[in-house]
Amino acid sequence: MRSIEELLVPEPQGVLSLTGGGGKTSLMFHLARQLSRSGKRVLTTTTTRIFVPAADQSEMVLVDPDPEMILHRASACRSAGHVTAAAAHLAEAGKLKGFAPGAIRIFQESGLFDWILVEADGSARRPLKAPAEHEPVIPPNTTVLVAVAGLEVLGTPLTEELVFRAELAGRLMQLSAGEIITASALARLFAHPLGPFKGAPPQARRFIFLNKADDPARLAAGTRVAELLRQTAPKIAEALIVGQALDGVRVHAVYPLETKKTLLFDLHDREGNVID
Repeated sequence: MRSIEELLVPEPQGVLSLTGGGGKTSLMFHLARQLSRSGKRVLTTTTTRIFVPAADQSEMVLVDPDPEMILHRASACRSAGHVTAAAAHLAEAGKLKGFAPGAIRIFQESGLFDWILVEADGSARRPLKAPAEHEPVIPPNTTVLVAVAGLEVLGTPLTEELVFRAELAGRLMQLSAGEIITASALARLFAHPLGPFKGAPPQARRFIFLNKADDPARLAAGTRVAELLRQTAPKIAEALIVGQALDGVRVHAVYPLETKKTLLFDLHDREGNVID
């Protein structure tokens, strides 16, 4: 079984940005942990806002509005394989305010980090969102872009309770308020030019991660979304990944979108062979 880090960050270095709904932060810190364990120097940060990481998510948090000061302080602590950086600490909200995209290039060009992981979108902890005019805030030097959504929204009515910017999402999914969110609607959101990949840098490898695939029905729904995207918008992303981002990240299935070949993990016949 291939791990999420083997799928998303096989190169020796780069900038990975995350957009979309719930699961971005868990995925970001999981990748940071795995990369640092493999000997990579990793920076996690944001171009929006994130909650202050717990001790088990990041061993060091540096806060300074000046990217050069972040680099100076990180350079003095080279023993830390994983550093989280932010421009400000918003104490009342318990959040960290991130940097403008230009700072991400400064961090990359410093050569101090092998991988820079960026949460480039906010979703108010909802599993699905549509980006407003100013969103997502994707650094132009992004080399890998991952759009995230939670499968728990499927079969539920379109409301602000589960969908951030629900009215806008409805327009992109061709749904009215209160209508049921289907696999077709979710596929339309990902495929739309104003969806989670809006403003994607042309050089970035693009992936979709469908989170919360914790039962057979949701796994089947993820398969259906992949089928629909393969039929209608195969160039929107390199692959769709179905899994879970809780207590680590588990990959259940990977669906390349620009080919008829399907790779499935954790689906076996009675003899233990993978079902194509």
